[in-house]
Amino acid sequence: MLYFEDIEIGAKASFGHYEVKREEVVAFAERYDPQPFHLSDEAAAQTHFGRLSASGWHTCAMMMAMLVEHFKTTKQAGLGSPGIDELRWLKPVYPGDTLRCETEVIDTRASQSRPEMGSYRSRVTVRNQDDVAVMTVLSIGLVSTRPTA
Repeated sequence: MLYFEDIEIGAKASFGHYEVKREEVVAFAERYDPQPFHLSDEAAAQTHFGRLSASGWHTCAMMMAMLVEHFKTTKQAGLGSPGIDELRWLKPVYPGDTLRCETEVIDTRASQSRPEMGSYRSRVTVRNQDDVAVMTVLSIGLVSTRPTA
C-alpha cells in the first residue's frame, strides 16, 4: 500500500490504454455536451475540428477511468480529491484514437489540521497514439498517512 510518506516529488508513471469509440463519443455528447461537432459528422466538418470529436469533458472521464484502473494496481491509500488546479484541452480527441496517461508528482503537503492525511499535486498528461498531448491537468490527490499502530 502506498501512503503519503511514500509519494516522492518527481515520481513518474505511464499507464492506460483507452480506445475512443464513435458510439461512445456520440452517446456521451447526447447526454452531457450536445454541441453539434460532438454529435454529427456533417456539423463537425464545418468547424475547425474537421470531423466528429469527443467532448473535452468526455476526455476527462476517459482519463479518470484510466487513473482509477491504475490506482487499483498501485494500491494507493487514496482518499479522493478536493479538485484540480488547471485543465487544458490541447488537441481534439477523435473516434479511433487510443489514449494513455503520464503523471508526474510536482509537490506534496502534509495536512496541518488532519494528521491522518496529506495531499499531493500531479501533472497528468493524456496522449494519443501518436504521442501527441491532447489534455493536461494539474490534479490534487488526498492520501492517508501510514498508520502508526
